[in-house]
This record gives sequence, structure tokens and C-alpha cells, in this order.
Amino acid sequence: MIYEAYQAQEDFFLPFRAAAELVAANLKQPLAGPFGNFLARGVAAGAELVSRAKLIHERPDFGITTIKVAGRETQVFEDVAAETAFGTLLHFRKEPASRQPPVLLVAPMAGHFATLLRDTVRTLLPDHDVYVTDWHNARDIPRAEGRFGLDDYIGHLIGFLEQIGPGAHVIGVCQPCNALLAAVAVMAQGKHKAQPRSMTLMAGPVDARFNPTRVNQLAMDHPISWFEDNLITTVPRQFHGAHRRVYPGFLQLSAFMSMNPARHLRAHCDLFGNLLSGNLAGADVTRNFYDEYFAVLDLPAEFYLETVERVFQDHCLARGEFHHRGRKVEPAAIRNTALLTVEGTRDDICGIGQTKAAHTLCTGIAAGFERRHQQVDTGHYGVFSGSRWQKEIYPTVRDVIRASN
Repeated sequence: MIYEAYQAQEDFFLPFRAAAELVAANLKQPLAGPFGNFLARGVAAGAELVSRAKLIHERPDFGITTIKVAGRETQVFEDVAAETAFGTLLHFRKEPASRQPPVLLVAPMAGHFATLLRDTVRTLLPDHDVYVTDWHNARDIPRAEGRFGLDDYIGHLIGFLEQIGPGAHVIGVCQPCNALLAAVAVMAQGKHKAQPRSMTLMAGPVDARFNPTRVNQLAMDHPISWFEDNLITTVPRQFHGAHRRVYPGFLQLSAFMSMNPARHLRAHCDLFGNLLSGNLAGADVTRNFYDEYFAVLDLPAEFYLETVERVFQDHCLARGEFHHRGRKVEPAAIRNTALLTVEGTRDDICGIGQTKAAHTLCTGIAAGFERRHQQVDTGHYGVFSGSRWQKEIYPTVRDVIRASN
């Protein structure tokens, strides 16, 4: 019922938001210049905030059409390299093409679309041939396509690396780090030809027992039945995925925002103030962030519940009890893949030590092929976006890929 109630509310407020958007658009002109009408700016600013009080359930555009490679402007095209009902392997093809190390960027399946990694992609592109896991919104996937659990997720990662072929490198950001490590271990155990040459794990819960955050505590404070009873619902009948059981993106976003409501309230107060004063550049910073942050996708229920139970409650991989399709996963089998872990000291979602734990598990990797990077004064999102990612973290990622190529 919770999804139906949410959708009814969205449908009810749709005409009001459309009217507010029209008001804001018609009063844009007075916003220009220091002598713009103050009252008009205030009404326009308020109307814009009303029009923006909504979530988006379709993937935004990456919007990356050109990039500079070796100082030369290069066109970028988004190609579909492989596709299933649950995800697309997206290839950022550059023209003219150049020989660069192929990199699979594994985006989180945690309530947001892959475009949350837009800055990560843009930073990687000049030096690499970039692929991204573009996960689909579960509410748009018909029930006839079947279930999608953690084993299926790992299977997709292996399949996407197969599609790219031998010689690739892989980067996992946040949620997928645990499953990605398992996928690479499965490939190593099977002596798979497409084993990646390097694996970078960024701010992800390899072992969530270290320095637990509020996210970890929530998982430990409730039995898995609580999550199923309180967070799992069914998709309303007007969508393609009608009656599929999901963990809705709007619930996950609510949980994240509740961790720091004052910060989000302050950001929107700043947006109003910038619009009122005519500081459009400042307003655009907030607009761009929340355009992405408010774009949410639903997760298949089985994937979410299995992740909570196996990663955050039972810590299966860290305790040597993780199985993929009935076979025990052995991270120690990884020998031909270099390992880099990246953590932020101010990460309030994935605590310090949770990602670095991968080095303890991957005992088969020689010491010279392991690196740890801890970024000071950096929160969760700063690990993969923003100036510290671009100037301090990315050079380490690039160097590991080059050394392993």
C-alpha cells in the first residue's frame, strides 16, 4: 500500500508543481541584473522550490558529449555494449578512437542511477576506455523477467567483464564493492580469461564490522523480517513492473536524507537565497546536485534483502562463508589482479576500515600489487566526485591501472 499512497500523492501534486514551474519560468526575466524586481524574484524563487519538490524515476542524461584527450577535443558517444532486462553495459565510445586501457566502472544499485557517477566517468575518460553498469529501475521491469538476487548481480558483473574481454580493469564504487570482490574471486577460482588486471574498491562495505555507521547499525538492529515487512512493497499496476516486489527508491532516499536533514534544509534555503539575490551560478550548483540526488530507482526486493542479510548482517564474505550459486567464494584465489582500496576519513556511510579489509581477504595478491589510499577530510561522495577525487584520488587510481596494464 505504501507505493500506491506515494504514487497517489505524486499524481495529486503534479498540476500544482506544473503551475509553479510555469510561474517560475514566466518570472525569469526579472531575475537578471541587480535592478530586477525584488518581489518578482521572491515569487519566482518560491515557485521554483515548489516545482522542484519531486522525485525523478527516469535516468537523467550523462550529458558527456566531448572530452579532451591529450589536449585534443574528442567526441563521446554512448553505446550499448550489452543489455539484459536488469542492466545495460554502457560504453562511452570516443571518436576518433585511441588505444586506452578498458575500465569497467561498477555503479551502485542502491537507489540512485548510474549518472550519480557522472563526475567519475568524466574524470576517467581522457585516459581510459570507459564502460559503466547502467542498472535499470525495477519498477519498469516486468515480473515475467524473473527474480534478480545477489547471485544474479554477481553473474552480471562477470558477464559484463566477459563482454569487454581480457585486459580490462574494474572499479567498484560504494555498495558493489563486496559483490565485485566476490565476482573477481569467482573468476579467479575458475581461471577465467577475462579476469581484470586491476580492481579498485572505493568506499564500499567489504567488511561492515569495522567502524559501523548509522547505515550498518540499522542493519544490525533489526532482523531481516523487519526489512521485508517494513521496506518491501509492490509496484503499482500502471507501471511495466506491476506487482514486482521492490525496495522503492523514494524510501531509500528518505532514509539517507533523515541522516542529515539540517544539511538538506540548509541547501534549499541557500538555493532560495541565491535565486532571490540573482546569484544564478550559486543556484546552479544546488540545482545540479539535487537533480541527480532526487533521481531514484527501485531495487528488486530479493537483491536488497540478500544484500542486507549477507553483507551487512552475516558478513559472509569477510567470514569466509560467502557462496555464489552453491560454490564457496575464495578471495585468496585472486592472484593476477592488482588491488587498490580507497577510503575517506569523514565517510558517514562506509566507515574507515570496511573497504581496506579487502587486503586481509586477498592473501594471494603479492605485496607489490596492493595499494591503500586514505583521503583525509573527505566524505562518502567526495571519494568519487569533486576536487579531491579529481586531483588527489584519481591520480592514484590511474597509476595503479597503468602499472597493471
